[in-house]
Amino acid sequence: MAILLADSGATKCEWCVVDKGKVKKTVFTLGISPYFLNTDQIEELIRRDLYPEISRYKLEAIYYYGTGCKNPANRKSVQKAIQRVFPGQPVEVNHDLMGAARAVCQRGKGIACILGTGSNSCYYDGKKIVKNSPGLGYVLGDEGSGAYLGKKVIQYYLYKTFDEELAYRFEDKFKMNDVDILDRVYKQPLPNRFLASFTLFLAENRGHYMIENIIEDGLNDFFFQHVIKYKESWNYPIHFVGGVAFGFRDVVSDLCSSYELELGKILQHPIEGLIQYHQ
Repeated sequence: MAILLADSGATKCEWCVVDKGKVKKTVFTLGISPYFLNTDQIEELIRRDLYPEISRYKLEAIYYYGTGCKNPANRKSVQKAIQRVFPGQPVEVNHDLMGAARAVCQRGKGIACILGTGSNSCYYDGKKIVKNSPGLGYVLGDEGSGAYLGKKVIQYYLYKTFDEELAYRFEDKFKMNDVDILDRVYKQPLPNRFLASFTLFLAENRGHYMIENIIEDGLNDFFFQHVIKYKESWNYPIHFVGGVAFGFRDVVSDLCSSYELELGKILQHPIEGLIQYHQ
């Protein structure tokens, strides 16, 4: 008998059928955000895009971790939709921060951090999240996230802080003017994802002092505003999940050293650790 694991953001959801610790099938669907999709829509997505791919497997349990599922009403909506598609199967629905904590800490104590499009953190005692730094979203917070770093890239470009070489590289890559950028940020949907897309420019131009300053300052803001405010940070490892943490893991490691913290795991995708946790 196998289990079904899911890790969902608002953009993409990764589903894995796992049997005895081995992945038998991986399916990617559109992300499931219960803030934007109701129960019927979530059910339709799962029934259409997931079920035909995994219907041949006998499942003994389903574990879903997703964005927006800290809210009890949202969690209930997702659980109900999954149970409609897989009647009779035990379904556990948790939010993405719990998924990150279980993925990196397993059943031990530690600080679990998400550094992806957005950012979040918590102190996990091996069973539950005991403390959680407030997540203020990309407008007021999300320090160290892709959206936060991307916003800095745009500021450097629009304020003409970039030197001539970097400004040319930016214009050559994105082919956008001031009007286009401001329209995407203030008038188009999902501006946080648009902002986060500029982290690729940072990754492609490592070594330039302005690029390194943006990365180091942005990640340090996350440490300063969140990580060091947990007194447990000096007693347990600091773990990370997400594309920003993984892509700039050298800077994350250096910051842990400068704050005299123990660096734990850095996973690009939490599903890797969740397989281990649930096997």
